[in-house]
Amino acid sequence: MTGPAVLVLAKAPEPGLVKTRLCPPLTPEQAADLAAAALLDSLAAASGVPGGAPVAVLTGDPARAARGPAVRAALAAVAVLAQRGDGLGARIAAAHADAAALLPGRPTLQIGMDTPQVTAGLLADAAARLAGVDAVLGPASDGGWWALGLRDPGAAALVAGVPTSRDDTGARTLAALRAGGLRVALLPELSDVDTIDDAHAVAALAPATRFAAAVGRLPVPAGRA
Repeated sequence: MTGPAVLVLAKAPEPGLVKTRLCPPLTPEQAADLAAAALLDSLAAASGVPGGAPVAVLTGDPARAARGPAVRAALAAVAVLAQRGDGLGARIAAAHADAAALLPGRPTLQIGMDTPQVTAGLLADAAARLAGVDAVLGPASDGGWWALGLRDPGAAALVAGVPTSRDDTGARTLAALRAGGLRVALLPELSDVDTIDDAHAVAALAPATRFAAAVGRLPVPAGRA
């Protein structure tokens, strides 16, 4: 099987527009810096998958991004597609369809920029599992999911109508894939970064990442000293 198109569904890390649930305690600039670090880590992981083709599926303006030069350089090194669709489910389905049009014949493996602890090895293992199943799904500890891999990218249409940002989004996504007749394998559960506690927990799990370094530069809040 041809190596996957590895999609990073992402938002340009513009202050005030990303990771707003981290504010407070963070400032919009600090939250955007964490988002930029997470995006850079995610793109690096996607780019490290053997035989894979990294694709950033982007919304927002990289010219206004935190860590602008680094973000723009990382985006210049991969294929970039614009997000389209009304609602996150529709944008996910469109991302897989557009990647398939750009890179025909490849399965798709999609992540976001909320799990900077993801490694190229983990993504390569996920892609390899597509040799024996139709789809792989990585559950997130908050009830969502962090990865969706499809042997046939067109199958992403099955999840276009699944409600997102809910504590049962992962279960509903799995049910939709299975209702469409797909054989689905589950990947290891990971934690998204939604809150400041999540940020510290993920940084501890992946201390060598840009994200962990960014968290380490934050002021130590009361109670953590």
